[in-house]
Amino acid sequence: MFGVIMSILAGAAMSFQGVINTRLSDRIGLYESNAFVQGTAFLLGLLACFFLGKGNFSAIREVNWVYWTGGVLGLVITITVMLSIGQLSPTYAISIILISQLLVAAAIDAFGLLGSEKVPFVWSKWLGLGLMIAGVLLFKWEGAQGAG
Repeated sequence: MFGVIMSILAGAAMSFQGVINTRLSDRIGLYESNAFVQGTAFLLGLLACFFLGKGNFSAIREVNWVYWTGGVLGLVITITVMLSIGQLSPTYAISIILISQLLVAAAIDAFGLLGSEKVPFVWSKWLGLGLMIAGVLLFKWEGAQGAG
């Protein structure tokens, strides 16, 4: 149950963050807002590490180098979410992002990538993904109909 609650919280936070970052970038610039957002996250991350951390930074030399790319992906995520929301509505952009996340996560599971246990992507999961895509298309089509 804890994982479900954390997933709901993460999804809500990501949606708010995407819109907040986009509005910030409207005022101060895309890369300037990204630097502010990432810098704030870095400082808060250091504080959390100092007060709550129980790990060992020196162990970073022992992990696969691929796992060091999380910061790069954080930059890519923040910028692409801001660009998406800036070009589309928040709902449409986040819907497409969620479908992309689900598809990539399914591939990670299906192939057991990045140390994940293999989880088959069976027909019912394909059907669910198809329904999500159909829902986004219907949502966009309904929006286009209402605009005219």
